[in-house]
Amino acid sequence: MAGKFERKQTSDGQWMFNLKAGNGEIILTSERYTAKSGCDNGIASVQANSPLDERYERKEAKNGQPYFVLKAANHQVIGVSEMYSSKSAMETGIESVKTNGRTTSIVDV
Repeated sequence: MAGKFERKQTSDGQWMFNLKAGNGEIILTSERYTAKSGCDNGIASVQANSPLDERYERKEAKNGQPYFVLKAANHQVIGVSEMYSSKSAMETGIESVKTNGRTTSIVDV
C-alpha cells in the first residue's frame, strides 16, 4: 500500500498535513498554515524535497531521543518526524519519507 498525505483543518481554523506510510503510520507532520493553499504548497515542498538526503536535519531531543526535520532549499522547516527509539530507527523513518514523500495521493480528513 502506498503512502498518502492527510490534509485537515485544525480546531482553530488553520491547516496542516500528515504524511502517512503505506502501513498507516504518521512519518512526517507539518507546521500549521493559515490558508489551505499554504498547506498545499507545503505538500508540494515535501514532494520536491523528500528525495534529497541533504534536506534532512538529524536532531536529538533533550531526552536523548532522535528525530528529524525536513527542510526546503531555503532552510525553512517543512515537517517534523516523531521521536524514535534509536538512530537506526530514525534513519528508517527518513527512508520511509524519501519513499512515500513523492506520493500524489492527498485526502482531506
